Amino acid sequence: MRIYYYPSCSTCKKALKWLDNNEIAYEKKHIVDAKLTTKEIEDIFKKSGLPIQKLFNTSGRVYKELNLKDKLKDMTEKEKLELLASDGMLLKRPILVNRTFALIGFKEDEYKEKLV
Repeated sequence: MRIYYYPSCSTCKKALKWLDNNEIAYEKKHIVDAKLTTKEIEDIFKKSGLPIQKLFNTSGRVYKELNLKDKLKDMTEKEKLELLASDGMLLKRPILVNRTFALIGFKEDEYKEKLV
């Protein structure tokens, strides 16, 4: 299992603490340094079962600077995946991924359901 995180993100810190407290093994990857490919993001998207918009960090600086709130509705799924792959700061975090599922953000109930 792998978790993509950003060190100063408080939600990521909560997720990591929860995983540690529940003695769940994981590999940490810095969400920006990991440089996820379009294919990897597509895999996360499919495993998450969420609409693709839910993968975007809508409160992030890059999202706001690019005015994506207005632009996303006119983009294809492929364009959105490519955009997410272009900058790790566009991805909502943390992202917890294994062979069968992906959890976007940290909701303790979801982590309990999938991991405990």
